Amino acid sequence: MRLGVLDIGSNTGHLLVVDAHGGAAPLPAFSHKQPLRLAEHLDEHGAVTQAGIDALTQFCASAVQVAEDMGCADMLGFATSAVRDSVNSDDVLEHVKRVAGVDLAVLSGEDEARLTFLAVRRWFGWSAGRLAVFDIGGGSLEIAGGSDEAPDVAWSLPLGAARLARAWFGGDKPDDEAVRQLRRQIRADIASDAGHLLRPGVPDRAAATSKTFRSLARICGAAPSGDGALVPRTLERETLAGWIPKLIALGPDDLASLPGVSPSRTHQIVPGALVAEACMDIFDLPALEICPWALREGVILERLDQISVLSLP
Repeated sequence: MRLGVLDIGSNTGHLLVVDAHGGAAPLPAFSHKQPLRLAEHLDEHGAVTQAGIDALTQFCASAVQVAEDMGCADMLGFATSAVRDSVNSDDVLEHVKRVAGVDLAVLSGEDEARLTFLAVRRWFGWSAGRLAVFDIGGGSLEIAGGSDEAPDVAWSLPLGAARLARAWFGGDKPDDEAVRQLRRQIRADIASDAGHLLRPGVPDRAAATSKTFRSLARICGAAPSGDGALVPRTLERETLAGWIPKLIALGPDDLASLPGVSPSRTHQIVPGALVAEACMDIFDLPALEICPWALREGVILERLDQISVLSLP
C-alpha cells in the first residue's frame, strides 16, 4: 500500500510518501518538505505565533494535496516537541484540522524515543544486541535503550538544537562564556537520568539518527548522502571534540559552506555538537553509528505491524 507520513517537527514539515507492506522495508516514493522552524516561532509565553500557525497550516494543506496526487491510501500525521510543548497546542491543532483538514496526533517524548528505537532496531537487526539510540531534534533529545524491539528505557529531554540556539544564543555568534554555561547545563541534564540507560549494562551497539547527527558526521568525514543509505557512517567522539572549537569560531557563511550543513541550520550546529559530544562522553561511547531510519520510519513500521495483526485470520 502507499502511505503518506506527515511529520511536523520542530524544524521542518516533511511529507514522506512510501510504498510499504509487511515483511519489506518501506520504499520512499516521494518527499515534500518545507522549513517551518516552529521551535523558533514561539512568543515570550511559549505559544506558537500566528505566523507559525499560518505556515504550519499552509504546509499541511499542501501535504494533503500532494498525498492525494501521489495516490496515498492513507496519511498518518503527527507533531513533535514544538507543538507538544507550546502553551497553545490545542488551538494550533484545532486550526490545522479546521482549515487544512489534517488531524495531527501529538507524540509524547517517550513515544518519539520508542518509535525511533523501533526503526533503528529494524535497520540494524537482532545482531546489534543491546542497543542504545540517540536522536537530536529541533526541540528535544530522545534517548532509548534495550535488547528487544521495544526499548527497556526511553525518555526525552528539552535539548533540541533549535531550542538551545534560540534560548542561549538568540541568533548571535556564541561567546566563550555562553558556550561554557550551555555545555555545563547540557551535561547536567543528560547525566541526571543517565542511570536509566547504564544500569542494565553497557550497550553492545550505539546509534544516532536525525539531521543534526548526520550533519555532524558529514563534517567529521562521513560519506555524503549521495553515496546511498547502505554506506556505513559513524561519528567519532575524538574527531567531533576537535571540530567543536572550530565550529564555535566560524561565522554563518563559513558554517554553511561545510559539507552537510544547510544554510537555515547554521545557528544550530554548535548546540547540536555540544549535545552530541555530551551524549558520547557521559555514556562513554567512542563513536556513534549513523542510522538512516528514524522517527518517520518507526511510525510506518508500527502502522504496518498493526495492519498485519488486524489481517490475521
